[in-house]
Amino acid sequence: MQPKDIQPKIPTYVNNVADVLVANGYEAYLVGGAVRDIMLDKQPKDFDLATNALPEQIEKLFAKAITTNARFGTVLVVMESRTGERFDVEVTTYRREEEYIGGRWPSKVEFTANIREDLSRRDFTINAIAINLQKIQEPSANAEEVIIDPFGGQQDLQKKLIRAVGDPLERFSEDGLRAYKAARLASELNFEIDSKTFEAIKQTLHIARKISLERIRDEFKKLLYFSARPSVGIELLRVSGLLEIFLPELLDTVGLMQPDWHDDDVYTHSLKTLDLAEDSIKVAALLHDIGKPKTKSDDERGIHFYSHDVVGAQMVKEILTRLKFPKGQINRNVSLVRWHMFYYPSADWRKFNELGQLESDDAPEGPGGWTDGAIRRFIKNIGEDLIEDLFKLRIADATSNPKSSFKPMEMEALEKRIAEVRSKDMVIKLSDLEIKGNDLIKLGITPGPLMGKVLNQLLEKVIDQPILNKKETLLKIASELREGFKIDQQS
Repeated sequence: MQPKDIQPKIPTYVNNVADVLVANGYEAYLVGGAVRDIMLDKQPKDFDLATNALPEQIEKLFAKAITTNARFGTVLVVMESRTGERFDVEVTTYRREEEYIGGRWPSKVEFTANIREDLSRRDFTINAIAINLQKIQEPSANAEEVIIDPFGGQQDLQKKLIRAVGDPLERFSEDGLRAYKAARLASELNFEIDSKTFEAIKQTLHIARKISLERIRDEFKKLLYFSARPSVGIELLRVSGLLEIFLPELLDTVGLMQPDWHDDDVYTHSLKTLDLAEDSIKVAALLHDIGKPKTKSDDERGIHFYSHDVVGAQMVKEILTRLKFPKGQINRNVSLVRWHMFYYPSADWRKFNELGQLESDDAPEGPGGWTDGAIRRFIKNIGEDLIEDLFKLRIADATSNPKSSFKPMEMEALEKRIAEVRSKDMVIKLSDLEIKGNDLIKLGITPGPLMGKVLNQLLEKVIDQPILNKKETLLKIASELREGFKIDQQS
């Protein structure tokens, strides 16, 4: 790539930071992922600069500078546009690192004045390329003057190869996160991992085990969301041995065969579903059948996975909690996996339709449709905000299996029924009831397990018959329920 092709891809605010450094007698190089992305004609996610200026010197040059990581040589420079928009640029002093501890952090960081020495400490050749931001502005500058590439990163970009800088065993022994990053980058860029580099990953799994689950989770999420085919990265994690470190449950699905209406084992089917999934359901898509190994049974009728959705939901909760996912994301994925096996309208309606007795693609009018109460209960179980994602998961799951009997009209029919029920008075949660806890206290029902049972029973009744949602009616039913529970307790 020539300087004239690179220059237009570097934002003005990045050049402004470089200009300040150069004007004060320092060097300024664009480094890291931004260089790689520019050369791949991708939009960089962020921009990092390397310089021979020391952290305290960098801080003095810029009005807004955050020095939280200054001991590692990094200062975050905050730039603002004329409209007040904020841009962050990490500026790091050239450095070399020694004596890594905990498989992640160097115990000793020494600053250096040499950009090539700085590049030698980086992880992969495609991330060890630097662009001289002073030279690139000179009209007569050539590629050799502008692009510093001591480890053949440009050649590896052309080969689509992830290769460690220098000795791969040393690189992965220094920082265990690099092994996960190699799989993520290969998946994200659709590259292959150099054979020696991949072998070094296998030989340094003891270092990879030292990495915190939060950092592994972050690389895992990047792999899922930034890859066109995240299955590539998952398979690299499996073959390398990395998957066993943080997601061993998925390994139990490898080779687990399914009934005749599936083409693939559970693992392969899960990866195919993942590749078809939109971002909002990718985690659930990968883990939707995670409960099958624990629920497999076999009899004269064949293989079964009874209640794998229930067991899988509990496993997903344990997995995502272990990986320190936010509580909201855990709950969403647990619900998606728990209810991913829903079928609409029903087996009877399917048979009715397949016999040709219902020829239109409208909502079902034959036997087996869902009542309004069943629709309300479905919405209550899933949560209104998850219905769209549940449909996406159901479609990805079915589409990944060419033998599936799923038909898109089923989702269309269910959407129509949900819209119909939503247009009416709808009670799906306790707060929708026309009776509150204080009303039950007046009946002698004290706060606690008994009140919870009464309220949930009232909700179930109102879901089936919304006409019951009147205060006087609910008070009468609550009194009857209270007496019934007392009798049960006495017996």
